[in-house]
Amino acid sequence: MACIVVGDTIPDGTLSYADEAHQVLNVSVHSLAAAKQVILCGVPGAFTPTCSSLKHVPGFIEKAEELKSKGISEIIVISVNDPYVMRAWGKSYPENKHVKFLSDSSGAYVKTLGLELDVSDRGFGIRSQRFALLLDDLKVKVANVESDGQFKVSSAEDMLKAL
Repeated sequence: MACIVVGDTIPDGTLSYADEAHQVLNVSVHSLAAAKQVILCGVPGAFTPTCSSLKHVPGFIEKAEELKSKGISEIIVISVNDPYVMRAWGKSYPENKHVKFLSDSSGAYVKTLGLELDVSDRGFGIRSQRFALLLDDLKVKVANVESDGQFKVSSAEDMLKAL
């Protein structure tokens, strides 16, 4: 599939998470994003330096209240990691109150978006490109997709500017 672009309707798909009892539950993207403004942020991997130590995910956690004050209902981080890793990653930010960490275990959803990243040559397999999408009732209003491992257009600050 071609990369998702502004004006597209976000395709439905299934993401997962591990709940407090460590049960894996599935959730549809449409159930999370219908009739709402949502930021869907994709990252190549949990606990990776750019995603964790720099400002990508920490920026969304830090700016969550400001994003919500501008009409964002959900901030969702997805990665091609299993639900248990995503749960542990989310728990590693005790200050987080608003960002959901969801798993695209097999990479099927990012492939549907046309945003898969093949890093098999480095031993990592199929991952997600780094991106931030602003959705309004399932329509893509902003599609900030990074290239070549960059972190220049997909930050929380970039989403705030777009609002």
